[in-house]
Amino acid sequence: MSPAAFPAREVALVDLLDRLLAGGIVLAGDITLAIADIDMVQISLRALITSLGRTTRSGAAERDQ
Repeated sequence: MSPAAFPAREVALVDLLDRLLAGGIVLAGDITLAIADIDMVQISLRALITSLGRTTRSGAAERDQ
């Protein structure tokens, strides 16, 4: 598809953050430190980022009703 197929829309950063936090986002990544092709340290990161108003007391995210 050509870029003209998707019209350009300006989205304010605050609106983008509001949408991301309302639905929640998951960040995931892996870092491996190696010396001479020998893996020495591997770090895995998983993080859920959401607004506090979207979680329940048990920590589970609420569903839209």
